[in-house]
Amino acid sequence: MRCNTCGENLAPGDARCPTCGAAQSRAVDRPSAYGAADVQRCPRCGFRGESVPYFSRPGHVGLLVGVSLFTYGIGGLVYWLARRRHRICRNCGLGSEYGVLESPVGGRREALPPPPVKLPGGGGMRRFAGAAMVLLASFLIMMGILEIEAAMVVVGSVMGAAGSGTFFWGWKALQERRQALTARVQREVLRLAEVRGGSLTVTEVAAELDLSLPGAERILIGMDDGFRVRSEITDDGIIVYEFPEVLHRGQLRGGGG
Repeated sequence: MRCNTCGENLAPGDARCPTCGAAQSRAVDRPSAYGAADVQRCPRCGFRGESVPYFSRPGHVGLLVGVSLFTYGIGGLVYWLARRRHRICRNCGLGSEYGVLESPVGGRREALPPPPVKLPGGGGMRRFAGAAMVLLASFLIMMGILEIEAAMVVVGSVMGAAGSGTFFWGWKALQERRQALTARVQREVLRLAEVRGGSLTVTEVAAELDLSLPGAERILIGMDDGFRVRSEITDDGIIVYEFPEVLHRGQLRGGGG
């Protein structure tokens, strides 16, 4: 901890700086993804605390505006998309990914567990920005043809290509999010199969996992490969999805012994 006035190193709990005598305000611990007592220390300036958004600094906003003016908005959009989720040190601006997470327990540093895994983003902003760029590019190309301005046609073509790439970038992110959601639900289905003894119906999956009946049916059909998961029709006409590795686990273990 450093003095807010002269920068002198302070001991924990000091109410005043021993060098300049300035009163020190005590920082309030804020909860984070790692716990309420965890703080991040910047390796460049030694600042401890929470990081801030990248575009909270006036210099970064000014650079964004300058790049946008000289590139017809294309460079500014790309710059914003690349940095909009970054966080930096509040004091010196170093990227928060270089910071060191500390948990001060008894004055010692302890290794922290990794943060909870989050689903990937759906790329909605990228798809919106890409569609907007394509529309603007179409307008520029049309005006260039009407006004016989080759420069406008060239700029519109470049912007259209960039917009198409940005849109498909967002579309790819959407597909990755859907795959991650499907994988998460499939893991829940496997856990449910363990509890139910190795056989499930669409109704059971829908009720236990809070899914719609068509959604639960799609998940089970997607898992049905005829080996690890297979479907059977009972004498009453009910489709049952069986998990042979769970059904015959006792026999498999006995045979292995």
